[in-house]
Amino acid sequence: MHPIRKQRLQIVLLIVVASSVAVGLMAYMLGQNANYFFTPSQVLQGEAPENVTIRAGGMVVEGSIARSTDSLEVSFLVTDGMANLRVSYSGILPDLFAEGEAAIATGQLDQQSVLQATQVLAKHDENYTPPEVADAMNKAYEMKQKEKQQQYQEGYE
Repeated sequence: MHPIRKQRLQIVLLIVVASSVAVGLMAYMLGQNANYFFTPSQVLQGEAPENVTIRAGGMVVEGSIARSTDSLEVSFLVTDGMANLRVSYSGILPDLFAEGEAAIATGQLDQQSVLQATQVLAKHDENYTPPEVADAMNKAYEMKQKEKQQQYQEGYE
């Protein structure tokens, strides 16, 4: 093989290997930083992994907010209409965080299926609900309607 061709082949191979390594590293980093959204029902059914950063959200249950008197610890429940998920957070909550409003918490599940949140997001105005929360609430509503319809039909049989 001619020395110039050999040198070109080596350069092309080096470029292919370097670009493959770069793409592989980017894919690995994106996978490590991905936050998957789960509804409270999915979390309690065991679909959400433990010790992996996830996002979970729903509507904050009325009367469920419990604040610590000597620290910034707060605990509350979020619901998708089918199940309630306990969230524990240490920090300052967003100004718009309130009972009966949509919230999304980012964190990791512990062994008791409590989300140890590192970040809590609240809706930003009265007409907005995060798409993931809205979809989860709609699915829960549809499931409840189907259950009611089945119970109604069973009552007439």
